[in-house]
Amino acid sequence: MPLLLNIDTATEHAGICLSNDQEILALTESAEQKNHAAFVQPAIEAMMRQTGIALKDIDAVAATAGPGSYTGLRVGLSSAKGICFALQKPLILINTLEVMAQALISDDPELAAASTTLLCPMIDARRMEVFTALYNTQLQEQEGPHALVLEPGSFDTLLEKHRVIFSGSGHQKLQKILSHPHAIFAGVQHTAGHLATRALIAYNSNRFADLAYSEPIYTKEFFDPARR
Repeated sequence: MPLLLNIDTATEHAGICLSNDQEILALTESAEQKNHAAFVQPAIEAMMRQTGIALKDIDAVAATAGPGSYTGLRVGLSSAKGICFALQKPLILINTLEVMAQALISDDPELAAASTTLLCPMIDARRMEVFTALYNTQLQEQEGPHALVLEPGSFDTLLEKHRVIFSGSGHQKLQKILSHPHAIFAGVQHTAGHLATRALIAYNSNRFADLAYSEPIYTKEFFDPARR
């Protein structure tokens, strides 16, 4: 039963989670996007003290790899790498959009049986742009992470054959310009607990990142929502 420290600072909601196999031992969050750097290390220290678990006893560190805020991604990955280097622990990196899709499945487990449904998490970017990807309800990637400028007909072809659930901070932009009976808009917020679910699968499959050379998934060269 792996003991994992999970760090998510990719979007406006930052979170730290300690998980043991499928059990969430502790979780703390911050919605102050500009303070992610100040939040992470004190939150980890407080969590270890709260649970009585020594940081050296964790089995791996997981972090959201992006896409997302440039600064937030650097904060999360730097913190995760620092702990891994110091304690000689493996690093797990999970795509932010995959974590957001996991949040939809966790919110409604019956979705796993909906074979014609697709999940489309979106992260708000500049103006009418979002970072997005497509997953089936088994969380298999159907379309990789990419930047997309939303237009009224952006998903017309897809919606002819599939019910699509749009979620994340970017879905409200689309909701204003898209009306289709197969389009569902879900206000489900992902947490570091959803990262823990994906990280456990990666750990059990020995899918570890290269500690020295791994970099965030920026998708585009630079994104800082505070400067939009």
